[in-house]
Amino acid sequence: MCVQELKCRPGDLTEAMRNPGALRGYFHCAQRPGYSGVAIYSKRAPDEIREGLGIADIDAEGRFLEARFGNLSVVSFYVPSGSSSTERLQVKFGFLERAIAPLHALARSGRDVVICGDWNIAHKQIDLKNWRSNQKNSGFLPEERAWLSGVFDHLGYVDVFRCVDTRAEQYTWWSNRGQAWAKNVGWRLDYQIATPGIAERARRVAIFKDLRFSDHAPLTIDYDQPF
Repeated sequence: MCVQELKCRPGDLTEAMRNPGALRGYFHCAQRPGYSGVAIYSKRAPDEIREGLGIADIDAEGRFLEARFGNLSVVSFYVPSGSSSTERLQVKFGFLERAIAPLHALARSGRDVVICGDWNIAHKQIDLKNWRSNQKNSGFLPEERAWLSGVFDHLGYVDVFRCVDTRAEQYTWWSNRGQAWAKNVGWRLDYQIATPGIAERARRVAIFKDLRFSDHAPLTIDYDQPF
């Protein structure tokens, strides 16, 4: 289980948060209190944990955590939002430009890779309700969408959800403003993106909406055999 936007420092975590039930947690927190951060929970202890992309300012925000299980890499990944200001949009573009090389290296490593995260980009028109009015807004800018297309078309990763579910109106994020949740006026911002060998094993996908405890909803994907 991969989690993004923890908004905590290691000292803020209770034992129940660190190790709930049979799960054991691994964390990459932001240096800034109350901000960003990613985690991975697993029943099996990883062979290795890798924190960060090796890029100091990005790693200070706690946006990349990789757990290695044999030849499988599971990554919790959090792309910055660029919607709050023009300055943050430039930070997002800088992140995208520099993150592509590490993602490419993972794709070419020979490892099986699943990258689970909040990518903060709706890839295609089908991935958000009001695509016409959002073409000049961060999250659906042509440059952002082209970058994500490159992750698929040039790096060789696969949008696993879309391998199984091609329906419209399948969203994972809704604004807290107005009646976005009630009216399902949402965006698909959360993805499992995988190397082809794992992607072809996907059989069932689900977006959990029975409870609303965040502006995001958890994305679950079941695969047809254990890794």
